[in-house]
Amino acid sequence: MNVLLIGSGGREHALAWKLAQSERLDTLYAAPGNPGIAQHATLAALDVTDHRAVIDFVRRHGIGLVVIGPEQPLADGLADNVRAIGVPVFGPGREAAKLEGSKGFTKDLCARVGIPTARYFRVTSRDGALACLDDFASGDKLRCVIKADGLAAGKGVVVAMTRAEAEAAIAALFTGGPAEAVIEEFLEGEEASLFVLSDGTSTASFGSAQDHKRVGDGDVGPNTGGMGAYSPAAVLTPELEEQALGEIVRPTIDALAASGTPYVGVLYAGLMLTAEGPKLIEYNVRFGDPECQVLMARFAGDLVETLLAVAEGRLADMPAPAFADDVALTVVMAANGYPGTPETGGAIRGIEAAEATGAVVFQAGTRADGEEIVAAGGRVLAVTATGGDVAEAQRRAYAAVDMIDFPTGFCRRDIGWRAL
Repeated sequence: MNVLLIGSGGREHALAWKLAQSERLDTLYAAPGNPGIAQHATLAALDVTDHRAVIDFVRRHGIGLVVIGPEQPLADGLADNVRAIGVPVFGPGREAAKLEGSKGFTKDLCARVGIPTARYFRVTSRDGALACLDDFASGDKLRCVIKADGLAAGKGVVVAMTRAEAEAAIAALFTGGPAEAVIEEFLEGEEASLFVLSDGTSTASFGSAQDHKRVGDGDVGPNTGGMGAYSPAAVLTPELEEQALGEIVRPTIDALAASGTPYVGVLYAGLMLTAEGPKLIEYNVRFGDPECQVLMARFAGDLVETLLAVAEGRLADMPAPAFADDVALTVVMAANGYPGTPETGGAIRGIEAAEATGAVVFQAGTRADGEEIVAAGGRVLAVTATGGDVAEAQRRAYAAVDMIDFPTGFCRRDIGWRAL
């Protein structure tokens, strides 16, 4: 079978790495890909925003499965347009992708079907947003979370611990004119990410992870798209996972199916494990980045077979996804300046030496410059290793990190600290 993978980041490199191991695969194409993905796939010079061009490519190359990695093509309806020509697609259609594309859509769905989540208000003006703040005050203290409504590449969220921080975030949000946002209560607890496959009707758990969002050691500094992750998230016990599936994920899948917009793909549920039980923070409609890297490092099945079953509505006929018992941990190496303006063009050497330690180095924001690999984005590499426990996986990952020569980059040195 020929497969087309859409995307160019670290998530897509991890998917390409695992798809390439499948016995079902003939040729893997990737558009637009990156130098790391090119080790496993034939890169296609496709503009993925040009849906007609993508469809023409699918037809000309006999593609039997399209796997859409990033959220933007999903929100733009690429999955719908490819499905219209009868080709299986792993990824939700435009309407179902609103689970990530609109925070307000998701919060309203939660309210409608009784899914546990933070109390919230939808706002469309600066004055309206400011008027909501008193609802999150307790005496002279105020804590709330302010989320821009649209796609934000894993960012666009401000956790305000004072009224001044909340007012500054609201001012920044509405500086450019009209905007939409969700303001919600601050939830206490530990975060975990749960991944679930859905073919529109049936669901299957696909592992858990814990991400490290803030840029600095000890979880300080601004939010990023993710500075590292590990899997599984031990804090999400089997009992809590089943509770989250029953109270959060399955009601969501059922609600979308009932509305005529079935969810087909992977649903990433960001959870807060509160004293009252799991509550939904937000959904993503794709594998996370860098969570995908640790999930693929542990997944023991045939990824082409699994994703094709999801795309064709045969998930119930498949065995439950199997994962290695080992822990996987990934450390993101980012370009100096990230998450602000990253310094691009810096040379990266030592990837082969790092992988000689047994780690896998997934490339994200890279490009080829002659014979060299150079930084071309904010998050540049995801150095991934496995071990019998978090401590061993962490030690192996950082041993590989230390083999990489990336003078204009940096990383956190404490990925996995919560578990340790």
